[in-house]
Amino acid sequence: MSGLPQPELHKDAKFVFLSDWDGTITDKDSNDFLVDNLGFGAEQRKADNVKVLTGESNFRDEFRSMMQSVKVPYEECKEVLRQNIDLDPGFLEFYTWCKENGIPLIIVSSGMAPIIRAVLEKLVGVAEASQMEIIANDVKYTDPEGKGTTWDIVYRHPESGFGHDKSQSIIPYRSIPSRPTLFFAGDGVSDLSAARHADLLFTKVKPEGNTDLATFCDREGIPHVNFLDFRKVLTLVKEVVAGKSTEQVIKENQ
Repeated sequence: MSGLPQPELHKDAKFVFLSDWDGTITDKDSNDFLVDNLGFGAEQRKADNVKVLTGESNFRDEFRSMMQSVKVPYEECKEVLRQNIDLDPGFLEFYTWCKENGIPLIIVSSGMAPIIRAVLEKLVGVAEASQMEIIANDVKYTDPEGKGTTWDIVYRHPESGFGHDKSQSIIPYRSIPSRPTLFFAGDGVSDLSAARHADLLFTKVKPEGNTDLATFCDREGIPHVNFLDFRKVLTLVKEVVAGKSTEQVIKENQ
């Protein structure tokens, strides 16, 4: 049973683009930033991510441990991230094009919605941020005063080893009568559940090498297209909208 309600599907859309937030739409992962700078640090975080990749542990439990290492009030966390997180250099152009062409762009994140909203408001303005669809985890304040001095993550799918099973934002689209073409973009261990369910999977990589999602897809033989920023995503999505098959796009960009 889901811990948080799932939004309505875009049943009339011909194309739907879903994307991870941290490290995909943004220039760096906000949760990693919190853990590395205000929590138990990068070395432990990376070791915990390896446990998820190898199947030794699950993302839900390791991510909660990471967040619990951050002993900083929630409002302070939001402000730190507002000052340190920026957008992928091609994202706003891509977002604007999707909006102009009636393609829903949905942020699907294992982070917490209040932090995503706070960062978006700084980067694109309150009005634009309020229009952006976000499917994410939530937060609860655990201090007696309810001010967020202490806090905990609230998982969208607490029964899942992912905490937020991102596949559940993609799979329902596959069974509606006029099924849209489905795109998904991601970069990390939180995106593994979504990797097999999009028609065209974009895996964000870094100039110095692959990220965890690309490494996982290579290992598992999951078709995908690597990208450094959303300028490439825009070019390839335009090709699909113009009539090229997702299979052809993948083949041409291996």
